[in-house]
Amino acid sequence: MDEPGLYLSNVASLEGGRGRLADFHYTDADLRDLNLADTHLLNGRITGLKVQRTRLEKLRVDSVEFLGCDLASLRWTDSKVSRAVFRDCKLMGAALEDATLDNVLFENCKLDYSTFTRIRAAAPVIFSKCSLRETTFSAADLGAALIDDCNLRLTEFEGGKYRGLDLRGNDLSQLRGLSSLKQIVIDQAQTLQLAEALTSELDVTFGEDRDDT
Repeated sequence: MDEPGLYLSNVASLEGGRGRLADFHYTDADLRDLNLADTHLLNGRITGLKVQRTRLEKLRVDSVEFLGCDLASLRWTDSKVSRAVFRDCKLMGAALEDATLDNVLFENCKLDYSTFTRIRAAAPVIFSKCSLRETTFSAADLGAALIDDCNLRLTEFEGGKYRGLDLRGNDLSQLRGLSSLKQIVIDQAQTLQLAEALTSELDVTFGEDRDDT
């Protein structure tokens, strides 16, 4: 987005002609509903957008920045997102389903209580300094993803492919669904955190030491 000579035109709506909107800047809108379907957003910046109810379907996003947006009740399905940045955004309780992510960064975003269902990381996807409390990844393919310095309290993984998922730099002691996290990448020191998470997940009871005398 910092490419020399790139000019973004201010727009009053994200509904472009013939389902395509390019080289745009959409800012400071406060909407009750946002519904986009069969739309292609290309080379743009969306800042300060607040929506009470968001529905996105068959949306293609290429080279778009989302900055300081609050997308409440987000339902995003059957879409592809490439070379995109979500920074300082609130996507709490979001439901993303059947989406492909390709070179996508989530930085300092709140994604608590969200669900990512059948999400595929086709190229690097990074969650950095995000809150993922009680977020669920279900049947996801995150082998090309990195989660760094995030809040993973009660974050759950249900099935899917996670070989190569990089979880270094996080507290893993309250993860759920550890049986799905085969062949992930962690630091040696995090093994104790995983042991703590497994103990909690199995609801283990510690008995008193037996007296052998």
